Amino acid sequence: MKLIVGLGNPGIKYAGTRHNLGFRVIEALSHRIKSGEPESRHWALYAIAEYEGRQVMLAQPLTYMNLSGRAVRELIAHYDLSLDDLLVVCDDLDLPSGKIRLRKSGGSGGHRGIQSIIDSLGTVEFSRLRIGVGKPPPFLGGADYVLQKIEQPDLDLINEALERAVDAALCFLQEGVESAMNKYNADA
Repeated sequence: MKLIVGLGNPGIKYAGTRHNLGFRVIEALSHRIKSGEPESRHWALYAIAEYEGRQVMLAQPLTYMNLSGRAVRELIAHYDLSLDDLLVVCDDLDLPSGKIRLRKSGGSGGHRGIQSIIDSLGTVEFSRLRIGVGKPPPFLGGADYVLQKIEQPDLDLINEALERAVDAALCFLQEGVESAMNKYNADA
């Protein structure tokens, strides 16, 4: 079974913010593969589904961004999953708005959700799919920027990136991270 985890913050207050792009990818994936109603256990909201003969768990940690590792660790342990089968989806300040990038491993790049997962798992060896949100304006800090609602002109770029991110996640599920990187990193 593959585990695709979208990072974000639970609650209506954070809906539509840059920091919740991981949640939005999971919601779109769930809709696309018709995963059914999620359940809330192991510090996450998740559903297990079949997609073209493969089993996948789609998860949104309910721990808030900075403690995402707790939910990821619990799901991996409970379902005895391999880190090779994990894909984490998150926002990224270092990528221009609308770009996506897949990696097999790496540091957190300052992303506290990714850092929490690294700390909880004790490794950087897991795949991640980053969705660019661009840099904040000079007068605004990164934390405030990612917690703002997305508006034009970024909204159209990010919505297109979300569609590509869903396609990339499905490619990861079907063909693995290497194939997904080759297909979806070309425009990054």
